[in-house]
Amino acid sequence: MPRLLPRDPSELAPGAIHIPDWLAPDRQRRLVEAGRAWARPPAGMRHTRLPGGGVMSVQTVCLGWHWEPYRYVRHVDGIPVKPFPDWLADLGRRAVADAYGDDAPDYRPDVALVNFYDDNARMGLHQDRDERSPAPVVSLSLGDTGRFRLGNTENRGRPWHDIDLESGDLLVFGGPSRLAYHGVTHILPGTGPTGIGLTHGRLNITLRESGLS
Repeated sequence: MPRLLPRDPSELAPGAIHIPDWLAPDRQRRLVEAGRAWARPPAGMRHTRLPGGGVMSVQTVCLGWHWEPYRYVRHVDGIPVKPFPDWLADLGRRAVADAYGDDAPDYRPDVALVNFYDDNARMGLHQDRDERSPAPVVSLSLGDTGRFRLGNTENRGRPWHDIDLESGDLLVFGGPSRLAYHGVTHILPGTGPTGIGLTHGRLNITLRESGLS
C-alpha cells in the first residue's frame, strides 16, 4: 500500500541520524540471505545468557568479534567467530558518510552483531560501551517494524525518544549520542515487506569499531 506521507531523514538527538528507506529492496534481500548463512552453526545464532542467569529474548550471531556480557572475544565455545566481510565494512562506511556528510569520520568497522527479534522479543535499555573505539554505531533494520527507544546518556529514565524503525531504515548514532541508552520496546508483527525473504520477525544488523587489535 502506498505511503500516505513520506518519511524524511531526521536527527533524533545530536549525532543520532535516522534515514528511512536507506536500503533498497534488493539490498535488503541480500542482507537477509547473508543473515541466514551467518545464523547457521558452527558459532551460529543463539540466545545470549546473562551473568545473572537470565537469557536474552533476542537471538544473536556475531561477526569479527563475539560479544558476550560484557566483553568481546575471538571464540564462541571454543569455535572461531565468523569473519567480518569487507563488503559489510564498505556498507557501514557508506552509511556513516550518508548520515554525517562532510563531517563523517574515517569509519573502520570490524564487528557486527546480527540480532533476530521474533514477535515477543525485546531489548532493554542499555549502552554500547564494550568497544574501545568511540566511532559511531550503524544500525540496519530488516523485516517487521521495531519500536526503538533512544534515551539519554546518563541513565535509563527520561528523556527518551521513540521511533518506529521500518525495513530498510538506517540509524547511525555517534558523537554526543554514542553512549545513549537505547533499546527496542516491541515488534509490530506483520509489518515487514514482502519479497525480501523474511516472512516474520525483525533482523537488525549493528556495525561497530571494536578498537581491539
